[in-house]
Amino acid sequence: MNILCKLTLALGMVGIMLGAWKAKTPARKPPNIILILADDLGYSDLGCYGSEIHTPNLDFLARHGLRYRQFYNTSRCCPTRAALLTGLYNHQAGIGKMTDAENQPGYQGHITDQTVTLAEVLKSAGYQTAMTGKWHVSNTLVQPKGTDQQAWLNHQKDFGTFSPLEQYPTRRGFDKFFGTIWGVVDFFDPFSLVNGTEPVRQVPKDYYHTDAINDTTVSYIKSFASSEKPFFIYVAQNAPHWPLQARPEDIAKYEKTYQAGWQAIRQARYERMVNMGLIRADQAKLAPTDLPDWQANPTKDWDARAMSVHAAMIDRMDQGIGRIIQALKQTGELDNTLIVFLSDNGASSENCAAYGPGFDRPSETRDGRKIVYATEKQALPGPQTTYASLGKHWAAVANTPYRYWKAESYEGGVNTPFIAFWPQGITAPKGSYSDQVGHVMDLMATVCELSGARYPTQINGKAIPVSTGRSLVPSFKGKSADRPTELFNEHFGARSVRQGSWKLVSTASDSTWHLYNLKTDRTETLNLAAQHPEKVTELARLWQRWAATHQVLPKPGR
Repeated sequence: MNILCKLTLALGMVGIMLGAWKAKTPARKPPNIILILADDLGYSDLGCYGSEIHTPNLDFLARHGLRYRQFYNTSRCCPTRAALLTGLYNHQAGIGKMTDAENQPGYQGHITDQTVTLAEVLKSAGYQTAMTGKWHVSNTLVQPKGTDQQAWLNHQKDFGTFSPLEQYPTRRGFDKFFGTIWGVVDFFDPFSLVNGTEPVRQVPKDYYHTDAINDTTVSYIKSFASSEKPFFIYVAQNAPHWPLQARPEDIAKYEKTYQAGWQAIRQARYERMVNMGLIRADQAKLAPTDLPDWQANPTKDWDARAMSVHAAMIDRMDQGIGRIIQALKQTGELDNTLIVFLSDNGASSENCAAYGPGFDRPSETRDGRKIVYATEKQALPGPQTTYASLGKHWAAVANTPYRYWKAESYEGGVNTPFIAFWPQGITAPKGSYSDQVGHVMDLMATVCELSGARYPTQINGKAIPVSTGRSLVPSFKGKSADRPTELFNEHFGARSVRQGSWKLVSTASDSTWHLYNLKTDRTETLNLAAQHPEKVTELARLWQRWAATHQVLPKPGR
């Protein structure tokens, strides 16, 4: 055999060997995705965002991942969930206000059939899908007058489904679901709890909903990890939404913490945020508030207890997230799992006791114990038999350093802590901060890029609105993600438009526009509307145009 033939034969053998090696080498699996959404968590309520609350597991994710400084939600529970799940502005998805069905395109009270959810898109790319926790994007079925709605809420009568079945999570792309269909829950015995589509009619004696959400997530991880397919799990925590209810051992950890008062806690949080580099003191002054003097506060013992329970609820949530992380480690899935954590809005200023029982709030427990709505702070928060909430003073602390709270379009209402963790995929320096301006809509484009899925143009023959979200993947590499010039918001009359560093905003109670330059004034303390009337006019027109084209403005005659 001549040299040329021998060389040709050798090269052929090498080619066969390389081909065989390539055939045996599996393609890299797309990442698993776990999306964790807290409920009414303030911007500074995590240790890694300046808090005194013990959150070692979320701190671990931040230390080995990315923290975002300016990431936006839509200022309230169900609108944020609608935008996050669909990649659209919430009005486009059908939830401009709450879950009441109104005769307007943007106010149908449920995610409409002209949208596609994260789960539906990821299933098309071969993902296993599951959800745990709070759904709150379907029409709540209130019983007609003359029937005993209150007994239903008290677990003493059964009226069947809690919303139309076609609006349940398992009908919107989730293979598995354990959680509540409605929004407000008793953490020890939640109303509207279902497994798949079946109501859970009895819970164990020692049940606590945050534990059940996280432990069910762990079971889903272990089940999914046995398959070669990647998985997506949406973990929609109810914590720390009111009512303030927590396990006694968690409350005890913070028994004395908040006796220092709201001014001292707020100042300490601010200083930690500056020292850790999360904010710059020259760009983000501590926003002014109307916090009364703590020492002169006649109910300071009750108020300190309220914040202790809020902290305990966050602490318990973090403990469960630790079990989720451990399950990913045990199954060998941690390194190739993108974990995202954020809040649906800022901390709440609501006084839930003022509403009293009705609609979604029970009057007594399943076993007949009366529930006290602590309108006069006459019962301590924490147990199942008390309904209470933080109120605006502690909400201002939770949202340090920003102004306002849930339902407002100021930064305290819409700017969420946002953590992204993915050992195999995030190449930006571990523990660093991202200045990428992000929005909950961006999760759709992000998961499409990571999974190889395509965001469809139609569903069931109906056109789907084009998503204006942008992928966050460039920011995982320390680069700036391309995004539209403007971001908009509206909720019950509270409005905003952000263009670059300019932000035009008004409150729900006052439609007067205020103008801020977030580059030098992240906490919206200096209104520049009088100095720049032309910018006010320009941005107001942009907001009006957006509202007219995104189903924000009701159509006349409907």
